[in-house]
Amino acid sequence: MNVRYAMNRRKAVAVIAVVSAALLMGGCGAEEKPKADKPAATTSAPQTGAPTQASQEAEEPAESLAILKGRQGVELSISSAERDAGGFLTIKGQLKNPSGSAVILPAEMRGNETEVIKHGLTLAGATLVDSVGKKRYYVLRDTDGRPLTTTGLDSLGPGKSTAVFMQFPAPPATTTEVSFQLPTFEPATLKLS
Repeated sequence: MNVRYAMNRRKAVAVIAVVSAALLMGGCGAEEKPKADKPAATTSAPQTGAPTQASQEAEEPAESLAILKGRQGVELSISSAERDAGGFLTIKGQLKNPSGSAVILPAEMRGNETEVIKHGLTLAGATLVDSVGKKRYYVLRDTDGRPLTTTGLDSLGPGKSTAVFMQFPAPPATTTEVSFQLPTFEPATLKLS
């Protein structure tokens, strides 16, 4: 157990060193483009006016199902939790850094399973709890053990956001709400559609 802890600490120190070097050399490397008359999103934090990383990918909905607060002020705004015909439940949203300084995202978000750790920082630690059905659902993995969620998450620059998703097995149709949990973030209740 102590060997795993020491290895994780060394990886975290290495990630911090690489990110710090990247920030010193001129930013996070994301190409920024000005916004084109995008309506302001409803959030609990004031807008800084800086364009977001995901503004080219998708428009943010005017309303969120839930906004979860995490470490260093990072927020996860969940915009949808939808079942599909294939028996999956996909959760989509935005991971945001409303602060004025860059943040390193916590490694705990990926969970602690050996299979997902080797795929980098993801949201694979997320779970859904169906208290009525007394079941817990984990992020799905593909045949190579890669989690079916956003990958490559390491840091967010000041005022930046990025689109994220997580895919779970769908709870039964009779389950209309679940508790969403992501390590280092407060839990939230989600209504399913």
